[in-house]
Amino acid sequence: MAKKPAEKTEAEPGAEGAEGEAAGGKKKLFIMIGAGVALLAVLGGAAFFFLGSKPKPADAGHDAHAPAKTVMYVDLPDMTVNLSAVDGRATYLKVKVALEVSDKATVEKITPVLPRVLDAFQIYLRELRVSDLDGSAGLYRVKEELQRRINTAIAPARIDAVLFKEILVQ
Repeated sequence: MAKKPAEKTEAEPGAEGAEGEAAGGKKKLFIMIGAGVALLAVLGGAAFFFLGSKPKPADAGHDAHAPAKTVMYVDLPDMTVNLSAVDGRATYLKVKVALEVSDKATVEKITPVLPRVLDAFQIYLRELRVSDLDGSAGLYRVKEELQRRINTAIAPARIDAVLFKEILVQ
């Protein structure tokens, strides 16, 4: 005894339309999820290709027979200067500085012109205000300016860096 297909009533066609919409919504959801997974796979592959396949900078060009880069330091005498003050109070700056150089020839070029280097330091430091020394950004600007002034004083030789050993503001 075969069953007859049930006849559809007028209320059921709306239900069938809702089922069709639900099936279409699920398809869209699966397509969106699939596109997201595919996008993540592509981005992950690109990140691996660009970041993972390059040799590390320490390994690139590393030669076991190459001599290590020598770094030398030149200690300058301690300097104490009075800072420029707006309110008339005396404010002093005490600085101990070392210069980083890459070869002995530069050290030999600095020694005869040391009075010129110290003069450049003194002139610059006396014009500073206490607010110029606030924070690491202020000290970084002072280091860069001192390095520029030293390189001008010892040209054509160059120093690599100015290193503060001590900074005291009173």
